[in-house]
Amino acid sequence: MKKILSLSSIILIASFACAQTALLSGTAVKMKLETTLATFSSKAGDPFSARVTKAVVMDGKTVIPIGTTIEGRVTKTSEPRRIAGKPTIAIFPEDLVLPNGDRFMLNASLVDTNRRHGTDVDTEGRFKGDGLDAKDLTEIGMGAGGGMIVGGLADGGKGLLIGGAVGATVTVAHWLGKHRSAMLPAGTELVMELNRPMMMSVAVASSGQCNVGFGAIASTISRQKVTRW
Repeated sequence: MKKILSLSSIILIASFACAQTALLSGTAVKMKLETTLATFSSKAGDPFSARVTKAVVMDGKTVIPIGTTIEGRVTKTSEPRRIAGKPTIAIFPEDLVLPNGDRFMLNASLVDTNRRHGTDVDTEGRFKGDGLDAKDLTEIGMGAGGGMIVGGLADGGKGLLIGGAVGATVTVAHWLGKHRSAMLPAGTELVMELNRPMMMSVAVASSGQCNVGFGAIASTISRQKVTRW
């Protein structure tokens, strides 16, 4: 009489093939953005994707390989006037998809980017665009200088001072009233950190991938013929 593999036996075999490990809260995942995000074109709910650029390794085993896809959505964009703050892009990663198709829920926050020039990431994981820069200082300086020239021509030394003050005031008011945008172009390097431990499957084999999932188990069961002792 023939024996068949029961469901429990198949799961047992799968457990030998793959081991479970928990990535700790705070584990960094480095990736490259594949979707351009901008305050002037992106809105809450828009999807984004990124690719892992550095493998996450634990106890000598690759848990998140290079090429893993990160999928998520934009949660907020804002372009306030300069007087009200910096432009903001907030994103929320939702899923981590391994190269073999296995999908895991992802709870992580953005902590850093390779964008500089006055940009940063705040404590809530939101990307903040730049504020006052050299261009703005030049604009303000030119406004003040223009006012001084006009005032000087009109009323000598006194007009020079008054014109400079008025010119600076008008320019600053104009500058404060303008909107500033922020952008994360495709190719931007991002670093995210896990907000809580994440259970992952790691390969015991040297291949570094676990290809035995519930889909494979179900497929195996469907190919078996039910027989009795």
